Amino acid sequence: MGGIFDLTGRHVLVTGASSGLGRHFALMLGKAGATLTLGARRAEALAETVAAVEAEGGQAQAVVMDVTDRAGIEAALARAEARFGPVRVLVNNAGITATTPTLDLDEEEWDGVLDTNLKGVFLVAQATARRMVAARTGGSIVNVASILGLRVAGGLAPYAASKAAVVQLTKSMALDWARHGIRVNALAPGYVRTDLNGAFFDSEPGKALIRRVPQRRLGEAGELDGALLLLASDAGSYMTGSVLAVDGGHLVSGL
Repeated sequence: MGGIFDLTGRHVLVTGASSGLGRHFALMLGKAGATLTLGARRAEALAETVAAVEAEGGQAQAVVMDVTDRAGIEAALARAEARFGPVRVLVNNAGITATTPTLDLDEEEWDGVLDTNLKGVFLVAQATARRMVAARTGGSIVNVASILGLRVAGGLAPYAASKAAVVQLTKSMALDWARHGIRVNALAPGYVRTDLNGAFFDSEPGKALIRRVPQRRLGEAGELDGALLLLASDAGSYMTGSVLAVDGGHLVSGL
């Protein structure tokens, strides 16, 4: 990778980097030249991600952080900057879901999803942006949303609500922070196969869902790379407030 997509010399913070898409993003960004700080709550799993990045020739460090804890976020950012300098790119990836039907959903479960997926995105983005402003570096923030922030599916009310809010929060941040040279965009993945959802998509209900995707298949994690790299790098320098869907055409399928 090179040219306007090159991230060499850029300090990138990835949240939710202990597994799944977060780990995949870390490996890809490391190959693009980024210097990485990887954040999540699970120290052991984070260490595995750091080791995987370094095995590919990248440079990374781990910071244990809970995205719902403002003081913890500030401490993690301070540790990140002490080694690698100001964060220039944030990939706001941490998120959870719940599959309880809305009639049975309790307040604790609702709060858990909204706190991580929405409040967490806000707190990490705000803290990082304040440091970008203080350092006069500008930067890029990529909030990981979902096509379920643009269209709903049954049994996922708190997740869909949180991701819809992330879409609007992204646009609001983009408007507020453009004068500081900070771009804020959202990546909205469709259904992508991971270790966590593979068994479901191999089941009959999962296969039925796949048939509703116009391309008649799931996405692979690597198919998000181009969109993320576009938003994170100078290749997307005139993009802010954008919501980039990567979903095999799912959003344009018939109702």
